[in-house]
Amino acid sequence: MKHSPKRILSKRGAVLFKKRWEAVNAAEIEELRRTPISKKMQQLASLMASVKELGWNKILSEGEAELRDRWNRLKEAYHV
Repeated sequence: MKHSPKRILSKRGAVLFKKRWEAVNAAEIEELRRTPISKKMQQLASLMASVKELGWNKILSEGEAELRDRWNRLKEAYHV
């Protein structure tokens, strides 16, 4: 595959590029706002079920003790 020479992005081109991504981000935020909680819960459940297959067990468990300690301190601070 032949690579094209590097092009310099003009100031106008950069502004247009940024505006397009702002529009994309706004559309994504709106889509997330409109997504029903039941759909979000299904998505979360799917991710959680995939932890082992994705090899995230070790990574997710590394900060578990610290996280438990933080929750315990919050519970104490708020008398829960």
